[in-house]
Amino acid sequence: MMNDIIADALTRIRNAAMRRLEVATLLHSNTVVGVLNVLLQKEYIAGFKVIDGQNNKKTIQVELKYDDNEKSVINEITRVSKPGRRVYKSASEIKNFKNGYGTIIVSTNKGVIANDEAYAANVGGEVLCTVW
Repeated sequence: MMNDIIADALTRIRNAAMRRLEVATLLHSNTVVGVLNVLLQKEYIAGFKVIDGQNNKKTIQVELKYDDNEKSVINEITRVSKPGRRVYKSASEIKNFKNGYGTIIVSTNKGVIANDEAYAANVGGEVLCTVW
C-alpha cells in the first residue's frame, strides 16, 4: 500500500525525465493536480490532463518538457514534507530558493501555490516539494 501519493508522483516524473519519456502517468489526487498546476505555471512541464480509467480510478498524464539539447527542464525535484516528518514554513522563510532559480511548492489555506505567491499573499504552510 502506498502512503505518500505526492512522493510517488514526483518519483514518476523524475524517472520519466531521466528516461527522456514524453509522457509520465501519475495517480490522481487533488493535491497532485495542485502541484502540477504550479509546475505548469512555472513552465517546468508542458501540460497535463486527467483521464478517467476503469473502476472510477483516475490517472494523470503529464507531458514533460525538454530544452533544445534534449535535457529535462527539471534539474531536481525533491519531496520536503513527508508523512513521518511534516515541514511547515512561514511566509518570510519561503521567500527565496536557489537565488530565485528554483521554486518551493507550498500547501496553504489558499491552496497549493508557489513560494513567490505565498510570500506576496503573506501566507505560510506545509512545504510539499522543491523544484529547480
